This record gives sequence, C-alpha cells and structure tokens, in this order.
Amino acid sequence: MGRNTRKRRSSMANKAIAASAALALGGGGLIWANFYASAHESNNNGWSQNQTKAAAAQVATISCPDVGQKLTNVPQSARQGVATELANLDKQITEAYARLASTRQAQAGDSGFVQNAIVGPLKEKRAATIDRIRIDIQRVGGQFNTSLSQLAACTTQNAQTNAGETGGQQQNGGQQQGGQQQNGGQQQGGQQQNGGQQQGGQQQNGGQQQGGQQNGGQQQGNGGQGGNGPVAADFVDITKVQGSAQLGVGQNGLPANGNSGSKGTFTTKCGTNGNDNHNTDNVIVAPGVANGAHHLHDYVGNQSNDAFASDQELAAAQTTCQNQGDKSSYFWPVLRLQDGSQDFDQNNDGGGKEGNVGKILQPAQAQLKFVGNKTGNVVAMPTALRIITGDAKAFVNGNANANVNWSCTGFENKVQLHDKYPICPQGSQVVRTTNFQSCWDGQNIDSANHRTHVAFAQANGACANGFKAIPQLQVRLVYNVPAPKLQNGTVVNPYAVDTFPENLHKPITDHNDFINFFSTNTMNKMVNCINTGKKCQ
Repeated sequence: MGRNTRKRRSSMANKAIAASAALALGGGGLIWANFYASAHESNNNGWSQNQTKAAAAQVATISCPDVGQKLTNVPQSARQGVATELANLDKQITEAYARLASTRQAQAGDSGFVQNAIVGPLKEKRAATIDRIRIDIQRVGGQFNTSLSQLAACTTQNAQTNAGETGGQQQNGGQQQGGQQQNGGQQQGGQQQNGGQQQGGQQQNGGQQQGGQQNGGQQQGNGGQGGNGPVAADFVDITKVQGSAQLGVGQNGLPANGNSGSKGTFTTKCGTNGNDNHNTDNVIVAPGVANGAHHLHDYVGNQSNDAFASDQELAAAQTTCQNQGDKSSYFWPVLRLQDGSQDFDQNNDGGGKEGNVGKILQPAQAQLKFVGNKTGNVVAMPTALRIITGDAKAFVNGNANANVNWSCTGFENKVQLHDKYPICPQGSQVVRTTNFQSCWDGQNIDSANHRTHVAFAQANGACANGFKAIPQLQVRLVYNVPAPKLQNGTVVNPYAVDTFPENLHKPITDHNDFINFFSTNTMNKMVNCINTGKKCQ
C-alpha cells in the first residue's frame, strides 16, 4: 500500500534535557544517561540577555494531572464511557495548548490573560468531564474517589521544568538517574521556547521556526515542529557522552532475561510498516475515539488496528508477520525528520494541526523478540493481552512510567539515553529500544489505567505480588537519520517522535504498545522455545 492507502487509513481513523548525571550498569559498562543544563543562556544568534530573561518569564506548555492513571478500580461495564471522557480530557488540553501557543501577543499585554482565558476555562471543562466520569462509575455501582475532583486544575510551566519532579530527584522509568534534577532536564538551547512560539532570532533553516508564531500547532516557518519542539537541548553527540557515576539501577525497562532461568528466545518478523499503515488512534486507551492519540502511529503485524476494532476483528485480521500465527499488533509513535518537508498529514488532526510535522521516517529495521525470565519459566500470555510501556505524556506527567532508550548502532552496549535524542556519527544509525513489562497478574488482559495488570520484574528477576512471568517483548527500531547539527544554540534538521502537542516532542515521551493475538499453537511454541533455551522464530 502507498500514500493513498495511508491517507485512506488516516481518514478512516479520523472518523470513528552539559551532562550532569549518568548511570553505568555495574560490570557491563553501559551508561544510562540523563542530561541537564542551565537555562537562560544567551547565544550568538541575535539574542540578548534581556531578551532571554523576558522569554523566561513566559510559559511554554500546560501541565494537567493525569486522571487516567488514578483510575485503578473502574468497573468493566463503565470503562468504555470512562475511556471516552478521558479522551475528552486529552482533547481539552490539546485545545488549551493550541490557544496558549497562538495568543502570545495577548499574553504580553495582559498578565492575567493565561489564567482568565485559558487555564480557568480549562479547569471548568475538566471539572465537568471528571464529574461525568464519576457518574459513569457510580451508575454501575462502582466507587468513585472524590479526591479525583481536585485534579481539574491545571498549571502552566516553562519548557525547562518537568512537572513530575519530586524531592529534587528524577525517576526515569523506575531507574534512579544518578543525581539531583537541576532544572527539569531541559535546556532550551540558549533560547526559551514559549507556548509553542519561537521568540525571534532563530535558526533560519530546518528545525526551528523563523521567528514567527506557531498557531494551534501548525507550522508557520521553515522546518522544525513549528515552535513546539524539538530544540537544541534535546540532542547530544553520543560520541561525547561519558559516565559520571557508577550506580545501581532498577529493573524498569531493562531486559528480563539473563544467564539463568528461561534463556530461549522467539523472534517474529513483521516488517517495518512498508505499507504505510498509520493512524492517530489508540484502541487501548481510547477505544471508539478517533484521533485519541493526537499523534501518528506506525503499525506492524495486525492490519486492522484502529480505534473501532473489536477483539474479534483483530483476531480475524490480516498480518504482516511472516509467521501467520502472529496476528498481534505492534505500534509506536512515528519518527519524523524536521527538514522543512511535510508529509501526507500536514493538514490533519494528529498531524500538522497538532504540531506533528515533517517527513515520516520508516524504520530500516524493526526487530521484535520475546525473551524469558532470570528466575524460572514463563507462562503463555493470554489472548488480547494489552501492554503499554513508556508514557506519551512523560514531560508533563513526570517520569514514573517513562521507559525510553535512545542510542546509535555501535554504541548500544555503552550508552542508552533517556531524555536526549542522539546525534550519531557517520555510518551509525539511530536506535530506539523498548523492553516491555514481563510480569502479569494472571487474570486480566487489561486494567482501568492500562498498567496495573502487568509489571516489571524485580531486581533479581522475580515477579512480585503473585504475578506470573510471561515472555518479555523487546522492540528494537533502527533508523537512517541524517545527523542533526547544533549551531549557535539552534538545531538544524532535527528529528523527533510524535507526541501530544503539550509535551513538546521531548525524547522522554517515547512509548510503545502491544496487543497479543498469537494463535494458541504459536504462543505455546514460543513458551516452549523460551523455557527450553532454544532460539526460535
């Protein structure tokens, strides 16, 4: 399928952070790096100190409490309605962010504009939506935690501030990042990015807007994400990364397998989305809601995944996997090159309308491998098991659920970045690696917040709380990306993952999704291969 098919599928869907802290794995030499830098530095590209300070007083994005993550006991019969309302909350934030980004002149002339015209009305809308969630839950006899009503209020935040900072320390996907957070992990390349606007004096080509405004998420200048990211501080030359601490790390996002237990592997080959199967839905978190993700996904494997797909339709779908016993759905946000070019969705919801612009990059490789557990055997995953790993909203949510690994070929055993995009040397490719949760509660294929039914293994590899070890999905995506250039505090021709617009295309927002639709026979083969130490496909 070509571009016309991609447009058609999108149409169908529309219907329905130098370095101050690094980690090394003991004995392995692998650096797990988080980077922080001071904001408000001036540069040589026409910005004066006063201009920078003025920009620092502006706000860049909107941070709202994540109601969905607090909903852990929603009755099954209320989940569809609750999912719809949660999607409404996301839409409200998207609309408020667009207004924040397009009203800079009004904000400059009225110190109360943001509160009165954007944040205040948003709180009212959210309060009404949260109340509808309460009604949905109580209508079927469920218990609603009234404290959730306090989550209606949102705040504005500078782009260099991470809303999830607690106790001065940063948690990244369960891995302590070796030091204290200095300023939220994001330097703005010497230039403050504000509410989706670039404040003039910017890079003239690729990656940065030409001193104009970003209006409602749409790009107004050349290249880049139209003012809502990425920025120079989101990138690092991987050849210059050095470890500054030898610290232990937790298990979140790390491989579950090792030299003991179940040591086999099962690899499934499902292609690289060469048929351009894309949509901006997410059937896991927003079933029945078109554009529920507000960003574009690549899909491999199952070819019927959109917001409206039932389990029956997914089970009967076509698959791009060579093994026809694998009709599972594997999907992740697309990676785009910000070189000034556009793609098919430049005027679409979830695309250019929401700040996701640039050329979509197809992976050169998409490796899907299932591995075992360090302490013993694994059990079969149930049909239709849903797993989300990482957090598409980690920049404003904080990093409790983040699970991000960026690197380059030739560096994967040395450096894994969490809140930076790597600039790879010539001949090296960009790599995104995701290790999924590998412990299951033994009963549920999903949970109200789409997380509590699965978990990461403990430090010794065992599953806690009576959970059962299941095969761990490891996804490795490799891309041919022209190396961005950092010049005078700006970035030329950057790349970035698609995000919810208010998350400013930060690398920490990368995430991955999986729905199991292996046939019983193929799943049993996988489990047998892993438990007996074989390498199968």
